[in-house]
Amino acid sequence: MVALIARSAARALLVLLTVATIVFGMIHLSGDPLAGFTPPGASPEQQAIIRERLGLDRPLPVQYAKFIGNAATGDFGDSWRARRPALAIVLERLPATARLAGLAMLLAVTIGGALGYLAARRPGGPIDAVTRFLSLTGQALPAFWAGTMLILLVAVRWKLLPSSGSSVLLPAITLALYPIGLIARLLRGALIESSGAEYARTARSKGLSEHTVSLRHLLPNAVIPVLGFAGVQASFLLGGAVVVETVFAYPGLGRLAMQGVVDRDLPVVQAFVVVLAAMILAVNLVVETLAGWIDPRLRDQREVAGTVW
Repeated sequence: MVALIARSAARALLVLLTVATIVFGMIHLSGDPLAGFTPPGASPEQQAIIRERLGLDRPLPVQYAKFIGNAATGDFGDSWRARRPALAIVLERLPATARLAGLAMLLAVTIGGALGYLAARRPGGPIDAVTRFLSLTGQALPAFWAGTMLILLVAVRWKLLPSSGSSVLLPAITLALYPIGLIARLLRGALIESSGAEYARTARSKGLSEHTVSLRHLLPNAVIPVLGFAGVQASFLLGGAVVVETVFAYPGLGRLAMQGVVDRDLPVVQAFVVVLAAMILAVNLVVETLAGWIDPRLRDQREVAGTVW
């Protein structure tokens, strides 16, 4: 298990290096990073002074080497607007986004798991039909539209929750709608498929109730693909937070990134992308570890694959 975690961590570092390289390249390929930042009507002399102060006058390979070297130590430079370390600005907003994404994932796993389990108990029944309808509806609704409707109904008409600011419940519900449907459908299919397995028939032949068979034998096997999907959804939740936080004016990383793009504050944008990638990789590492702990067969297969590699 330790060797498996070490290999996963090494891959994560390689991915972070790749992400940092891509974000650096895309920023410079999209045009002059100074465009839109200098005051209107600035003279060439003024632009040259600003370019020298920001280090944009150096050759591109030198800029890249400096960026990677500094990023390895957590230094992304100072924000061009706030004149503060960009990483510090990003980390200030990190707890808010982590709280939002964590609550959204908790809602998705709890509600989606319950719907999937109930639907699998009676395939084709009323609960199964309702679950499939809710799942498809949640996947079909765009996050910005669902968020706007929740603001109009829950906040404006019913006045149950505030429409913007630090309240996390409405943004979390909006963010969780899509993965709820997918988790419900995935768990339902896995439970139905495993219900006909030989170990399930053996458990029933011993006189165990269907509820006991489902909880003790079917669910531990069916939850493995759900865990893998939860790791994939970490990127969706953190990436989707950009739109949701903007709709709800939620003070998190997503809103900061949007403002950084508008302001052409490139150090903040670079720090945001790398920190976001690190969060996604950390979640996937935790999911891989949990999956290997629940099902030792997966751990053995990965250890064999790592040895061959």
